[in-house]
Amino acid sequence: MLICSINQFLSRHQMAPTVFGRCAAQDPRLVFDLRNGREPRGAMEARCRAFMAGYELAREQANVA
Repeated sequence: MLICSINQFLSRHQMAPTVFGRCAAQDPRLVFDLRNGREPRGAMEARCRAFMAGYELAREQANVA
């Protein structure tokens, strides 16, 4: 489930829900809406998952350099 993945990501990176929403989908209310039952369409879910994967990859590469 997308919201579970997002909540884990937020906890792991100490990121505010509004920051995630703005960065991943230009929607600061995204995480709050998902927590309240909003069902994301396929494209929105793909954008969120791509943002999380890209963010973690960039952090890994920054730690290597």
